[in-house]
Amino acid sequence: MPKFIFAYHGGKAPDSPEEGQKAMQAWMAWFTGLGAAVVDGGHPAGMSQTVSKSGVAGDGGANPISGYSLVNAADIKAAVAMAKGCPMVKDGSGSVEVAECLDM
Repeated sequence: MPKFIFAYHGGKAPDSPEEGQKAMQAWMAWFTGLGAAVVDGGHPAGMSQTVSKSGVAGDGGANPISGYSLVNAADIKAAVAMAKGCPMVKDGSGSVEVAECLDM
């Protein structure tokens, strides 16, 4: 079955421990709902730098990654349908970039 990366963009840090707990519960409920499709729940990402031939940009670029996950899905349409349930997408604080991991 094809594997897809979910690259998370955006989101926001919780304003309180209670808000953090609520956010974590939403993420865990989403991952639980995805079940065995989750290959690697991934991690949040820290500050990034974009490296190119012209140099290094310390601002992370136009839309820096804020985390990632890996999932199995039948095709990109199925993976996109899964990504629509992401808590960041549902609350409007971020987006999910979906791409197939290609075997080389």
